[in-house]
Amino acid sequence: MNPENLKYHKEHTWAKVTGKRATIGITDYAQDALGDIVYIDMPEIDSTVEANTEMAEIESTKSTSAVIAPVSGTVVEINEKLSDTPEIINEEPYGKGWIAVVEMDNPSEINDLMDVEEYEAYIEEEAK
Repeated sequence: MNPENLKYHKEHTWAKVTGKRATIGITDYAQDALGDIVYIDMPEIDSTVEANTEMAEIESTKSTSAVIAPVSGTVVEINEKLSDTPEIINEEPYGKGWIAVVEMDNPSEINDLMDVEEYEAYIEEEAK
């Protein structure tokens, strides 16, 4: 269910690392908990994000939730398709539903994130 090639944050975001860049999105667990996503307030290109702080905001039919950055750095790309069709996040949270690409300030922050086994155990604990 959750891809093995990603790293996961306890606030249900993921990072796919390629060199010094991390593509970031929310997990399937998060999109399922949110319900139908109707809007996303995207980060600005060239803005700086800090790990463990809000980088975007998602509105769903149930609630509004912060998207927490799993790593620190500068936003170099955003998924502009989400402006018109935010429901892509519900359909493909690990594919076309990515949110932003961050040029990491400190790639070692990836070591603070969970791998897929740790994340799935975390979800199970949280569900209890």
